[in-house]
Amino acid sequence: MLSFDSVYLPNQLWSACSKMASLLKASSNVFLSEKLPFLSRSKTRQGVVPKKVTFRSAPVTLSLSTSTGTVEHDPISNSPDIAIPIMVNGCAGKMGKSVIQAADFAGLHVVPVSFDAEKNSGQTVELCGKKILVHGPSDRERILASVFQEYPNLIVVDYTVPAAVNDNAELYGKVGVPFVMGTTGGDRDQLYKTVEESKVYAVISPQMGKQVVAFLAAMEIMAEQFPGAFSGYSLQVMESHQAGKLDTSGTAKAIISCFQKLGVSFDMDQIQMIRDPKQQVEMVGVPEEHLSGHAFHLYHLTSPDQTVSFEFQHNVCGRSIYAEGTVDAVLFLAKKVKLKADKRIYNMIDVLREGNMR
Repeated sequence: MLSFDSVYLPNQLWSACSKMASLLKASSNVFLSEKLPFLSRSKTRQGVVPKKVTFRSAPVTLSLSTSTGTVEHDPISNSPDIAIPIMVNGCAGKMGKSVIQAADFAGLHVVPVSFDAEKNSGQTVELCGKKILVHGPSDRERILASVFQEYPNLIVVDYTVPAAVNDNAELYGKVGVPFVMGTTGGDRDQLYKTVEESKVYAVISPQMGKQVVAFLAAMEIMAEQFPGAFSGYSLQVMESHQAGKLDTSGTAKAIISCFQKLGVSFDMDQIQMIRDPKQQVEMVGVPEEHLSGHAFHLYHLTSPDQTVSFEFQHNVCGRSIYAEGTVDAVLFLAKKVKLKADKRIYNMIDVLREGNMR
């Protein structure tokens, strides 16, 4: 919970906004917009969606060395200050692969072992010059304990599926390995309870994009300082993600909770989820090349007499923003483990407060 002295509120809000603005830099996409009819309750309501997107792709360097599939030590990798070893669970998925690319580019050491669903067991994922062997649910504790013994500075990154969140957290806690949980869903209360009881270090966040998190933090400040400011306003929410995302956006829920504190009456089941590719292109304006990986959000507020409206929009194409944020979370967590910090459970707000990790 963020708290500020109300006497100095204006200056602190400006400071918070300045810090947030400094984060919205190279990895952000630049959008030009046009008005298209969606989320409309009347013929006069028009939604703003992207017309043209300019993308900046993060460079990826491919290593020329190939792992043999066994856990090997590299002279540089043995130093936790130079190359932190990470194990990316869910490496067969698109998000897992993006994290591996970002981690490799940042100089982290991706160990050649990963956990995933039984259907992917036995697969070898080749990426960034590495061969990563995927293991199913069986015998995971023994394998993880062996890897952790080989790499005592190991950080696990979890991008699996919602149904696996709680079992995976129990596994990490039992073995005692620190982890970054980017997977959404699961029983979140039980997740935090598991981590607290195991006393393992963890960064848990359903949203790893630092810039989006900064926007959410600003919303929370506004909600805390000006409760009821939008009392009586109606709210419409649209969120569009790739068809494979089955659950409702956790970020949308967090933003809505801020609007609720601001006095808006809105139920989570009113969120308009767009998962159909045709609608995403024609109605929302998602570029076809990013149908398999995007996050478009629109929040539209209207005054009781329909004379005033506010619109908040944040659109992400691709996964680099989340992968880069995950790498920063790994670096942050490795630092906390090394310092033996008293606090053990963190989120992306904590990572942001530390400043740029690279």
